Amino acid sequence: MEIGIVGATGYGGVELFRLLNGHPEVKTIKLYSSTQSGEFFQEIYSHVNNEEYLLEDLVPDQMKEQLDIIFLATPAGVSSELTSQLAGGKGKVIDLSGDLRLKDREAYANWYKNEAAPEEVIEQSVYGLPEWNKKEIQSAEIIANPGCYPTATLIGLGPVFQKQMADSSRIIIDAKSGVSGAGKKASPVTHFANTQENFRIYKVNQHQHIPEIEQQLLHWDAATEPVTFSTHLVPMTRGIMSTIYVDLKVSYSLEELVHLYQQTYQDKPFVRVRKAGEFPCTRDVYASNYCDIGLALDERTGRLTIVAVIDNLMKGAASQAVQNMNLVLGLNETTGLTHISLYP
Repeated sequence: MEIGIVGATGYGGVELFRLLNGHPEVKTIKLYSSTQSGEFFQEIYSHVNNEEYLLEDLVPDQMKEQLDIIFLATPAGVSSELTSQLAGGKGKVIDLSGDLRLKDREAYANWYKNEAAPEEVIEQSVYGLPEWNKKEIQSAEIIANPGCYPTATLIGLGPVFQKQMADSSRIIIDAKSGVSGAGKKASPVTHFANTQENFRIYKVNQHQHIPEIEQQLLHWDAATEPVTFSTHLVPMTRGIMSTIYVDLKVSYSLEELVHLYQQTYQDKPFVRVRKAGEFPCTRDVYASNYCDIGLALDERTGRLTIVAVIDNLMKGAASQAVQNMNLVLGLNETTGLTHISLYP
């Protein structure tokens, strides 16, 4: 296969390069950048200094006929214009930005403060959450890779929401991310002096991943009301922990709930459900494509606490995109992704 990465110089792009470089079915990787074309990739990332890769200009008409897969690891607002130029040829498009996730174009404009992609592109795109949308992904031409926070949150909520066991009017999501989730571009908030030994809440009730989460929850349960979603910046490089609080409609034991989750995800190779009383931490999934889940039940309140962890650059971005690539090309979804987490 011949693969292209647009936006290769960002954190998501370099993670895609690392994964594809070791993928057994990938023959050629082409790297594209609209701002640093003509430079060698090794001049930007010295750790990939095993072979010279030149950053190329974007030529959509050529790319869509030459490449089997085109990854768009671009900032929000870029893919909405570029996808329509790349679609319709040989290459299938997998977008890692948020431009193609929301079906409501007005909602996208309100939350992302950008003009939405054309209606025909939005309609054609498939939401790329493999654990819940595998069949649609396999036949897709355009895939909208999920956001990092929604990935952890929706995998965590899926079993109880899909069976409508939870009170969908009272969902509280308390999420925390490492600083790489803010992207490569430096800012005062992500400066070392402002993150080290510090803990910060941000985008309170305004995070652009809120409508993405609600869109999928509404798909599972039409009675879903707006969720409370809070995001925090943690002084670590990678990782997301999404702690979710839901009220159950009827009484269940913790053992019954753990069994439900284990049964739901028994054929999902990248979801690991812990035993009752065990909880994952972000280090458990570091640099891997896994989502680990732990459950706690407060019998006094009837409230279920769901803890879901992922690596924001991997299952929250690059490795999930490769998982989607495998599915759309008819490969085993674990191909090139079977390595376990890094530790320590």
